Amino acid sequence: MTPDRSDVLYGTLGLMIIKTLEAMGPLHGYLIARRIEQISGDQLALNQGTLYPALLKLEQAAWISSKWGTSESGRRVRIYSLTRAGRTQLQKEEAQWQRAASIVERFLKISENPS
Repeated sequence: MTPDRSDVLYGTLGLMIIKTLEAMGPLHGYLIARRIEQISGDQLALNQGTLYPALLKLEQAAWISSKWGTSESGRRVRIYSLTRAGRTQLQKEEAQWQRAASIVERFLKISENPS
């Protein structure tokens, strides 16, 4: 891992996974990880020990589903898809993150505007 790359912020990986599946459609784990890293401008680093427990948790919550498929290289892989419940959860989480970001932004601007 290069020094300018960081781990995923706690509590954000699930949102990034379901948003990626919404945008890209069904993908296997390796492609999900690479797409998240790509979208972050290679500022985030994902490894199997981080990604697969998150995928399992999302599947147990019924926000994603999986089935066996074949990768582009012919390997047997799990293909993950967003479920209807996952789409609903994505809308909720997007709204929560927008609200949280707005609140944090206010605090970052305190020194700019003291009132």
